[in-house]
Amino acid sequence: MWRPTSPLDLPDALARWLTTTPGVVRVVIDGPAAAQPDSLAAAMIEPLRALGRPAVHIPAATFWRDAALRLEFGHEDVEGFLSWLDADALRREVLLPLVERGEYLPSLRDPVTNRSTREPVQTAEPSTVLLVSGELLLGLGLPFDRVVHLAMSPAARARHTEPSLAWTLPAFENYDETVDPASLADVVIRLEDPRRPAVRGLP
Repeated sequence: MWRPTSPLDLPDALARWLTTTPGVVRVVIDGPAAAQPDSLAAAMIEPLRALGRPAVHIPAATFWRDAALRLEFGHEDVEGFLSWLDADALRREVLLPLVERGEYLPSLRDPVTNRSTREPVQTAEPSTVLLVSGELLLGLGLPFDRVVHLAMSPAARARHTEPSLAWTLPAFENYDETVDPASLADVVIRLEDPRRPAVRGLP
């Protein structure tokens, strides 16, 4: 059942939900740029810490492939866009070592400059909540413990996507059809109008 909510209430509500899971929790906040998954994840850090849980936010864009691979067929190649994320690196450097050794790499590459960030491996506390945010993150076999999907219809995406990113819209239609991300999510937040979200799956 869908329940209306406020954008200001969402970070706190999601934080309370996540704190019911003990130990390390690997969370994905998946959604198109128009839904602002990075902003939502960043807004959840303080509520999680206030509830006594260490929290880390990793934007998935910091684990994009090298630009030479991403842009091999041009800057507006929809097929290429579907595989911009280096899913193997995210799994190997963050998601697996976090639970196996309590370690993670905060970032791999600056998405703007394309240069290696050269950040050192960090140690995570045993009850850390890791938030990975970005686009097209589901259906890749990545080991997330909790899944939040920010859903927008094609019409809503078209209304709220920046003109410079309009070329990416067919990729999200493909994603909806082939992956059906809402069906994989524990919590779905519907953002037809980002000022008036509705949520499904939160207690």
